[in-house]
Amino acid sequence: MNRNAIVMGGGKGTRMKSDLPKVLHELLGEPLLAHSIATLKEAGAQRIVTITGYRYDLVQEVMAGQCEFAVQEPQLGTGHAVMQAHQLEKEEGITVVANGDCPTVTVETYRALYEQLEKEKAQMAVLTAVPADNGAYGRVIRREDGTVEKIVEFKDANEQERQVREVNAGIYAFDNQTLFAGLKQLKNDNANHEYYITDLVEIIQNMGKKVIAVTCDDWQEAAGMNDCVEQSISERYLSDRINHHWMKEGVTIHDPKNTWIGPFVTFGHDVVIYPGAHIFGHSRIGNHVTLLPGFYGRDVSIEDNTTVDPYTVMK
Repeated sequence: MNRNAIVMGGGKGTRMKSDLPKVLHELLGEPLLAHSIATLKEAGAQRIVTITGYRYDLVQEVMAGQCEFAVQEPQLGTGHAVMQAHQLEKEEGITVVANGDCPTVTVETYRALYEQLEKEKAQMAVLTAVPADNGAYGRVIRREDGTVEKIVEFKDANEQERQVREVNAGIYAFDNQTLFAGLKQLKNDNANHEYYITDLVEIIQNMGKKVIAVTCDDWQEAAGMNDCVEQSISERYLSDRINHHWMKEGVTIHDPKNTWIGPFVTFGHDVVIYPGAHIFGHSRIGNHVTLLPGFYGRDVSIEDNTTVDPYTVMK
């Protein structure tokens, strides 16, 4: 079955207090949007449309060749953003709707959304999580059979609903034809006069279709990034995950908390990394390589049997 994706990437990210669009802020040397797109591709997405808005020309310039684009102007809510992906309207298969500011979602989670929708013969899946502090997130209310009945925003939830631990992570999967049929029924009769993607839960059920939940095991994986504090938390979380992977693959990292490796870097065997290393881009580190303290490299290729001097910069 065809796999598509729509990535929300139109916001300015006001709380970042920056002229740069939020999705172009970097984690481990790569724009947030690049993380999401690469992960979706690895999960099997064949067509990816990024919805741009604020400084869309810059976003499209930086990300050229990595995905397709659609522009949302003006920005009238999450449902309105998805409506702009006109090039997918006639596609068959499953479409994941992801967020460009959620760079730490794993390949396994996106695959689960595609696979569970198909396996359970459902037409919509909601990614859910159980955070340590579920605060003001929208609650996911399930029926006895486990299917999703509704998503209730915290401000609209009654006391019983507010006790529900499971929350909406803001990432979805749809049967593509059902998605675009449902979008035609979205209304903006709310206080903000916006079109909300969460309204599709009710619309799709009223069409006689099935809505399920797919739970993300690690709530932090699906956490968004809204300011520089959360950017730092996400980078630490992703760095720990990447470093753990490479240490399991046999790379010696003397100080994992002070070693920063980008998502597209690869290593041979018998590599030793000393503290303070920053290795970004599409760097390729050969076999029997030692990187002494303070190394910085971007898009470099280091041959086998090399020891790199301390505080070397290569790019």
